Amino acid sequence: MSHDNAINKTAMSITEPNRHSGETISGSWQLDPRRSSVEFRAGHLWGLVKVKGHFDGNEGRLDLSAAPAIELTIAAASLETGNRKRDQHLRSADFFDAENDPRVQFLSDSVDLQGDTLKVRGRLSARGRSIPLELDAYVRRVDGELEIEAATTAPHRELGMTWSPLGMIPPRSELSIKAHLTPNTDKAA
Repeated sequence: MSHDNAINKTAMSITEPNRHSGETISGSWQLDPRRSSVEFRAGHLWGLVKVKGHFDGNEGRLDLSAAPAIELTIAAASLETGNRKRDQHLRSADFFDAENDPRVQFLSDSVDLQGDTLKVRGRLSARGRSIPLELDAYVRRVDGELEIEAATTAPHRELGMTWSPLGMIPPRSELSIKAHLTPNTDKAA
């Protein structure tokens, strides 16, 4: 299995350990998209320059008693880098193909709570393709809500995002999420 095909595991934490996180994660939780961010960084010009961006159209939920326990759906067309021409290109068939495949989705296959950390394995889907991802998500409870932070890298070429003249774009992109979740009062949602 090549390095690009291997499941990648990366994590970051800027939260303090939460001794009671197991108690705070029971039940169903809904992502608050106004206070959450899904961001990416990708190399350009053979990795000399980093292109940063984010997605504004995000929905998600967490429920350790459900299958999948974690679900995150991103509107591909909500991608923003601050450069209109680049954003249009990233939304095009060369990358996300947002017109034909409007969603990017992560669904967990397994979630293991270990203290303040969720050990997550799942699949990232975009452009009609799916790749495995593994990550550590750090959780803490703040004022009756959950804050979750996680990061990983993804081999975007395996999702069909292969445009890279002269090999200028390295094969992996960094993905990060900072999520605020509120108790889901309507489990049927």
